[in-house]
Amino acid sequence: MELFSLSVFAVAIPAVIFAGVSKGGFGSGAAFASATILALVLPPAQALGIMLPLLMLIDAVSLPAYWRRWSWPDARLLLLGGVPGTVLGAVFFAWASPDVIRLLIGAIALAFVAWQLAQARGLVRLGRAFGPGVGLGSGVGIGFTSFVSHAGGPLAAVYLLGRGLNKTAYQATTVLVFWALNLLKSGFYAGMGIFSQQTLLLGLALAPFAVLGTWMGIRLHHLVPERAFFALTYVLLTITGAKLVFDALG
Repeated sequence: MELFSLSVFAVAIPAVIFAGVSKGGFGSGAAFASATILALVLPPAQALGIMLPLLMLIDAVSLPAYWRRWSWPDARLLLLGGVPGTVLGAVFFAWASPDVIRLLIGAIALAFVAWQLAQARGLVRLGRAFGPGVGLGSGVGIGFTSFVSHAGGPLAAVYLLGRGLNKTAYQATTVLVFWALNLLKSGFYAGMGIFSQQTLLLGLALAPFAVLGTWMGIRLHHLVPERAFFALTYVLLTITGAKLVFDALG
């Protein structure tokens, strides 16, 4: 599909605004829905290449609002694990076919929804005794899933909420962690040819919508109930995740 077509913009603009709202105000856990949605109309590598600079822009816009309000011990553990996780993600991405990437992105989306529903029904409960080993292991998983689908947010949420952080400390920690990991990912993406002149130009055209979404998210952080925001997210991820799995297997 032509990158600069009306159909791509019709999908990309709301997806990018949604990513900004999610990362700017609701902890990054659902921001990967934007890449999942884009992968419906574009090859996975193009979708990821378009979204990464925009996610980095959102990180840069969000960071001052939460400066030094993060939990540094938790952020440090996730970053230490995130570096080897990112390398593993790069190795996997270089090996996998587009359909394998579609399948993985769709499966992660559906697993995220299933996990959230299991928590809501009391089938899964987060403990509050996660030690350093869990933090490092979570970081590895975050680095890997973030590289192949921009979907490190759910794992970060499991670990950080299990640590009992308050809403703002949780939000600030995710902003810091993904700001650093996205910088690391960008070097691998460039070296692997995931970025192209077209993806970067489309990202530039979408940048104002990323800033708008981030501005909205920062202000909605204290105004909109998380339950309402994530209910919409679960619906989007169920539909898009199922479609990607179907396309990959079909």
